[in-house]
Amino acid sequence: MLYVEILGNLPEMARDEVKAMLELAGGEIAGQDYLFLKVNADERVFPFLDRLGLTHEYGELIIEAESVEELLEKAKEVEWPIEGAFKVDTETMANCRHNVLDLPRKLGAVIHAQGFRVNLSRPDTLVRVYCGERLYAGIQLRFFDPKDFEGRKAHHRPFFRPISLHPRVSRALVNLTGARKELLDPMMGAGGILIEAGLLGLKVYGVDIRPEMVEGAEMNLRHYGIKNYELKLGDATKLEELFDKKFEAVATDPPYGTSATLAGRKREELYRKVLESIYGVLEPGGRLAIAFPASFDGKKEAEKVGFKLVGRYYQRVHKSLERYFYVFEK
Repeated sequence: MLYVEILGNLPEMARDEVKAMLELAGGEIAGQDYLFLKVNADERVFPFLDRLGLTHEYGELIIEAESVEELLEKAKEVEWPIEGAFKVDTETMANCRHNVLDLPRKLGAVIHAQGFRVNLSRPDTLVRVYCGERLYAGIQLRFFDPKDFEGRKAHHRPFFRPISLHPRVSRALVNLTGARKELLDPMMGAGGILIEAGLLGLKVYGVDIRPEMVEGAEMNLRHYGIKNYELKLGDATKLEELFDKKFEAVATDPPYGTSATLAGRKREELYRKVLESIYGVLEPGGRLAIAFPASFDGKKEAEKVGFKLVGRYYQRVHKSLERYFYVFEK
């Protein structure tokens, strides 16, 4: 049994991102306690969990208990898979209903009694205890360092446009499509979604109607060492004219606003035509992850085209921008 701790800013989207990766690897979510997911899977899922964007960490789940006393008793019977020196860390979630103030010391003493060394400053193994409705103890296997994602935010790229999704969200959109080998972004802008897809080893295809964006996106992809890409100057409403192939996955963040970014077209009409165009180049069973402002009924318009809704996630960006992220299947 494994555990995944998801981030709290888009929790439903984070959970479904984990679910999408487990579907590729043959695992399943076995339970949820606030931001803590119990995952029924083996080590074959690790390469897929390593793709996650909206996740804090994952690890091996060792103990689940109803009380501090039960956790400590179980800890005496467990063979702890600890390498080198260890440290116990507690994560007190918003729904924690146990007194865990002294738990790191008590659990550390139990594990130490089995012959393992303690090192509080530079541990080789981190034992993680989560407090929610229940108590959980496990071994951290992977921590997703926020600095990795922060370093790819828009203002750190050689070609910079301020309006861009956070790299964590871009990564999640890619994963929610379930892409295994390739991904198309038909309104790529500066290429933020393509960067995340390319770093996962996918072949990336991008389209934009503005020449400076095609040049800038290529500059950004090269900056991050991504070589397997194909970028085209073209219209997202005419994708079948641009490509003579179908795609397994599409992810995009269309422009929300001015006539300049919309190439002089009315926003709602553009969105409808883009949905039709994407449907035409998507494989049967393929998925689209897309963002729309809350004022546009993405579900209704996509279903008119023939899409089936898989997921929808609300985000308030600021007082003048509320949006939904959608996942559709053809």
